[in-house]
Amino acid sequence: MLFAEGSLHWYLRNLVMSLVGNESLKVKLLPDVEKMICKHLNYWCGQASVELQEALAKMEFSFGTKMLFGHSESKSSKNLRQAYADFLYGLLSFPLNIPGTAYWKCLQGRKRALGIIKSIMEERRESPKKNQEKDFLDLVIEEMKKNGSLMTEAMALDLLLILAAFETTSTALTLAVKNVGEHPQVLEELTKEHEAILRNRQNKDQSGITWQEYKSMTFTQMVINETVRLGNIVPGIFRKGQELNAGSQNFMSFGGGSRLCAGPAFLKLQMAIFLHHWVTKYRWRVIKGGDISRLPAVISPNGFHIQILEKNI
Repeated sequence: MLFAEGSLHWYLRNLVMSLVGNESLKVKLLPDVEKMICKHLNYWCGQASVELQEALAKMEFSFGTKMLFGHSESKSSKNLRQAYADFLYGLLSFPLNIPGTAYWKCLQGRKRALGIIKSIMEERRESPKKNQEKDFLDLVIEEMKKNGSLMTEAMALDLLLILAAFETTSTALTLAVKNVGEHPQVLEELTKEHEAILRNRQNKDQSGITWQEYKSMTFTQMVINETVRLGNIVPGIFRKGQELNAGSQNFMSFGGGSRLCAGPAFLKLQMAIFLHHWVTKYRWRVIKGGDISRLPAVISPNGFHIQILEKNI
């Protein structure tokens, strides 16, 4: 999808938008994402130390693979995540295909990941879901069956491999926590916005974020855009900034024109929901790490270890 052009690019983009488009975000993904985030924050809270980027990567990968093809936590799920990590690590490395090099690991990781995804696809073809909610894999298989469809098996496997990516969102969230924690004024303004949302609820028993509340998070969106601008979190993709003194509202963090990224709204939704619960329910302290480098993905070589505690304790 990254390198598809013309009608093929728009075909693939529209297919992806059926998964992460506005209607899906409002009806299904918003409550599902919030449930996932609350579950993991509650689990991490009180632990002596949490390596944040790794913890967020596990969370995002688990959610993403389940959304794509109902892939639950299992041995094959762990193998798929490791294969994808190897693939990403060597994505922009020097193309020296010798065992042990980053490029060789990249090719091997891609091969293993595609093999796992193909086995899942073949299993679904043999035993299609009955009277169950369909996932993205079901949609892709249906596309492949259509007469004259542009979707081939190879294209489907590559598309699912790309969409299984967990690094972009987990990296953006890690950078957001790091940057917000290093700028007290930003943290204060962010907290004010989210505490105001809680105060303004007419139904005090309401537990989840509504779509209207999400759309009201204007300062949060500025924080998200600035995080993406500073991090440039997609490997090998360089974005063009415009009017950064306007709170990064006009920064083209997800491309533009015919190459507009298909999933920015989904990433922003996840980040906004995470930050809402992060600043209203929890406090944290950095234990060690936090330095940033690129290999080519944005990583913290020594990790970013923090302790998370409830705010009222």
